Amino acid sequence: MANVIEINSLTKRFKELTAVDSISLGIKEGEIFGLLGPNGAGKTTAISMLVTMKKPTAGTARVNGFDIVKEADGVRKSIGIVFQDPSLDEELTAFENLELHAAMYGIPAAERKGRIHEVIAMVELEDRLHDIVKTFSGGMRRRLEIARGLLHSPKILFLDEPTIGLDPQTRKHVWDYIVKLRKEHGITIVMTTHYMEEADSLCDRVAIIDTGKIIALDTPSALKDSLGGDIVLIKTPQAQKMADAAKSIVKKSKVDDGAVSLSLQQAEKKITVLMDLARENRIEVLSVSIHKPTLDDVFLHYTGKNIRAETASPKDAMRMRRNAMGGMRGRR
Repeated sequence: MANVIEINSLTKRFKELTAVDSISLGIKEGEIFGLLGPNGAGKTTAISMLVTMKKPTAGTARVNGFDIVKEADGVRKSIGIVFQDPSLDEELTAFENLELHAAMYGIPAAERKGRIHEVIAMVELEDRLHDIVKTFSGGMRRRLEIARGLLHSPKILFLDEPTIGLDPQTRKHVWDYIVKLRKEHGITIVMTTHYMEEADSLCDRVAIIDTGKIIALDTPSALKDSLGGDIVLIKTPQAQKMADAAKSIVKKSKVDDGAVSLSLQQAEKKITVLMDLARENRIEVLSVSIHKPTLDDVFLHYTGKNIRAETASPKDAMRMRRNAMGGMRGRR
């Protein structure tokens, strides 16, 4: 399957800070691709370059065959964007919101009504099309924002934290719509999220970004398998000492915030050995737990830190919206 996004040594510097440090990757057509990273990792800056909001300092990228610098208008016509911050007009109906943005995207007036009905059906909000948005639940608003991002039939949809602030049940519903979009319409989806279970459930592949570099990239299952077995989490005020004592029987270890995470095969059978090592080395053990690897464990292993929610500033979100909308006006 061909790559619809090609990134080669893409770099962005802000004076002394290198926000994105020579990243290279390809994203396949029809793929759901996840970008994961802690605050300041560079994933937001990377997305900003791909949607033409920021120009790279070095390197190149092509989105749907268009160069992000030389052919920015072609890029904008190829993409839809759903922002983290709410951006609907709550005093308008769903139809009026979509009609307004259809005009801004440059969709001909004769085609707007038909297209609006198509996208509203995709997110199953037909019965609320003429209701005022302020009466919508958080999940319904998110679905409407996704519909708006699909108005001009983009090949690629960028989702910035698509389920942030939603309750677990509503988040699951939004996940279902995202999968449906890819399955039924072949849309390529690039998303940022700090929910590890979201990335695990939705994404075909995941790139972990830290300090501006891609430090791991693979399928969620391959990333979890790379840890080498079950995870034993030992909480102790002597975490580093416990990690050193267990070196002889574990494949990998990571110390973080008063605990040591140990990767080893058949962990249940080796707990007694670990406890013997703790006693021999006079290490105080507060608690012990065992679980199969998750993307949280992968993230901790590769970055040495726990992920934190990254919140884009309203200023950045507004700038990105203005940039995207400006590109669409050229189609009228």
